[in-house]
Amino acid sequence: MTTHPYKTFEGIPLSVLDLSPLREGYTASDSFQNSANLIQAAERWGYKRYWLAEHHNMPGIASSATSVVIGHLADKTEHIRVGAGGIMLPNHAALVIAEQFGTLEAMYPGRIDLGLGRAPGTDQPASYALRRTLNMGPEAFPQQVEELEDYFKGISRVKAVPGEGMDIPLWFLGSSGFSAKLAAMKGRPFAFAAHFAPRYTIPALNVYRDNFEPSEHLDEPYASVCINVIAADTDAEAHKLATSLQLQFWGLRRGTPFPLRKPVDPSELEEMWTPQEREIVGASVDPFSTIIGSKGTVQAELKRFKDETDADEIMINSVIYDPEARLRSYEIVHELMDS
Repeated sequence: MTTHPYKTFEGIPLSVLDLSPLREGYTASDSFQNSANLIQAAERWGYKRYWLAEHHNMPGIASSATSVVIGHLADKTEHIRVGAGGIMLPNHAALVIAEQFGTLEAMYPGRIDLGLGRAPGTDQPASYALRRTLNMGPEAFPQQVEELEDYFKGISRVKAVPGEGMDIPLWFLGSSGFSAKLAAMKGRPFAFAAHFAPRYTIPALNVYRDNFEPSEHLDEPYASVCINVIAADTDAEAHKLATSLQLQFWGLRRGTPFPLRKPVDPSELEEMWTPQEREIVGASVDPFSTIIGSKGTVQAELKRFKDETDADEIMINSVIYDPEARLRSYEIVHELMDS
C-alpha cells in the first residue's frame, strides 16, 4: 500500500468527508469544481484521506454517482487517499462494485478506499427505484459483503476484472451498532457517522472495540469518527455559516430536502421553525459532534471530542455554502495540525 505524508492533530490523522454540496443557484458542474479545489487544498494541507458518499434523490448532494466522482478527484491529486464513505451496497450488485473499485485501484494504485454502508442513502421512493429485486435490502448486507470479498479474493466462479486479487481496504460505515459489530467480527476498520447520529457514537464505538477480532487486515481495532466542523475567523461568523447546515437538516427532517441554502442570521431560524423542529434539528446538529467557532474554539472542542471518543482518526464534514468559506474552514483546521 502506498504511503504518503500527512499531518496529525493530537497525534491522529484528520480526513475530509465531502458530500459535494449542490448550492442553491448553482449547478452540479460547480459542485464538482469546488470539490476538485478542496481535495487539492486538502492534499497540500496534510489531510490523510478524502471520501465521498452515495446519496440519491437529494437536491443538495451531487455525489450520487460516487465512483465516478472518486475517479474525477483522484485524477486531480497525487497521493491523498480517495474513497467512498460510503457505497450503499444493497443498491448494487456486488460484482459491479468490485469491478468499479478494481478499476479505480488499477488507475490510482494504493490510493483507493471502499467504505460500505447498508442503508439505501435515500428516501423510500428512491430506495424502491434503486432495488434490483424486491427482497434486496439492508438485511442482505452481510451476505453481499461476503460476495464482494470473494470477488476481490478471486474465489468466485464469476471473475471481477479488474478487481480480482486487489488489496482494496474495506471499511464498514455505520450510525448504529449493527455495522460496528460486523466490522469487529471481520477485523475491519470502522467509520462512525457522528455528524448525523451523535447520540449513538460512544455505544457503537464500544460495540466495535469490545467485539473486535484480529484479522489479516488489522491486529487492533481502528475507528474513524466523522464530525461536523464549521470554522471561521470569528465565532460569530462561524455560527452564521452553520445556519446552512441547520437549514439542510431542517429540510431533511421535514421530508422536503432542497439545495444548500445561503446562511442567514441565526436569529432568523427561530422565525422559520417550530419548537419541535428546533429540537429535532438540534438532535442532529448536536454540540457533541458539531463544532462551530474560531480557531481557538475549534481546537479546544476537537481535542475534547478526540479524548471522549478515543478515535484513531477524525473525518471532518464542513457543510458551508460559500466555497471560499468552506476552504477557509478546512484551512483553519489545518493550522491546528502538527507540523
